Amino acid sequence: MRDLEDFRAEVRAWLETHCPPEVRGPAASEDASIWGGRKAVFATPAHKAWLEAMGAKGWTAPEWPAEYGGGGLSREEAKVLSSELRRIKAQPALLSFGIWMLGPALLKFGTEEQKKRFLPEIVRGEIRWCQGYSEPGAGSDLAGLQTRAEDRGDHWIVNGQKVWTSYADKADWIFCLVRTDPDAPKHLGISFVLFDMATPGVSTRPITLISGKSPFCETFFDDVRVEKDNLVGTLNRGWDVAKYLLAHERTMIGAMGEIGGGRPLGQVATGSVGTDDEGRLDDTVLRARIAELEVDAAAFRLALERTGDQMKAGQAHPAIASMLKYYGSELNKRRHELLMAAGGIDALEWEGERSHEGAAARDWLRTKANSIEGGTSEVQLNIIAKHLLQLPGA
Repeated sequence: MRDLEDFRAEVRAWLETHCPPEVRGPAASEDASIWGGRKAVFATPAHKAWLEAMGAKGWTAPEWPAEYGGGGLSREEAKVLSSELRRIKAQPALLSFGIWMLGPALLKFGTEEQKKRFLPEIVRGEIRWCQGYSEPGAGSDLAGLQTRAEDRGDHWIVNGQKVWTSYADKADWIFCLVRTDPDAPKHLGISFVLFDMATPGVSTRPITLISGKSPFCETFFDDVRVEKDNLVGTLNRGWDVAKYLLAHERTMIGAMGEIGGGRPLGQVATGSVGTDDEGRLDDTVLRARIAELEVDAAAFRLALERTGDQMKAGQAHPAIASMLKYYGSELNKRRHELLMAAGGIDALEWEGERSHEGAAARDWLRTKANSIEGGTSEVQLNIIAKHLLQLPGA
């Protein structure tokens, strides 16, 4: 393995050349985030260049094998890259359900043809994915899903509905759970399939949240043809793939609890509350709450890093993702509660130039969904009690 300090020097030099000034520091708005895909809209040409540079390097998925477009980095090298990106306050080159959720599942369960077909496109941000799991009658009891795939020889015909499908109206493809054996016990008879959202019979309808935004959709399937080559894993054993993917999803949602992605809380509060004679935030209670959050976030970041090491070594408990998801969700909600408190009267505005169209209030309301999406907090606490703490009667 190459010397890590030499690698750090290489990374630093590469970033200085390829990371544009426009993508350093907090993003101007949520719309500046880079999701890629066929319908990608970039805030500036610099954002597009940043994705292309990182994608070509494979550093949007640094630990994926180079043969599938990834960076081929070791765990230690990936940590160096991450620290150097944080040092220059680089915005993410790509936000991707393909990287966070589908990619790990394909690496474990996919065929060689599926890996070579989809993974490089995911790394380069050329394909955007959504997740077809929850249904109107199958949320926390996901195994009760009823979307059916009827066998038609060389393909299936899929009919049914999904709900709370994040960004389905913007996605190119979907990874979807369907029932392929209606007579099997509910955890069996489920298969994990992939298909293009442009396939005839697929339609979406955005769901407006209390925040006024619509990140979620209802998704409808009416006689949708799905090729059998797009089955991931074993027929009727899609629950195995689903559970594996859920662990990655919950870790991803938990990672929202990390501090970052906007102006530091202290700066937001200073602009509203002001400072005392010693230059400190002139509200001792708020100052203490911000300091407490930052300490907890730093500890959580280390916990995420340690868990990543354990997962890489195959030593992580399967239920640890539930702990990360629960704590990260609570940490993210605390952060936005403090942003509301720190923002003063500006944070209460719903529209207007000072509030950036109510960003603080809308984002605060959006965080309430963190306790529901990816498995409710109550479900996560039950998993923790039963599988990690092994409490009597859990």
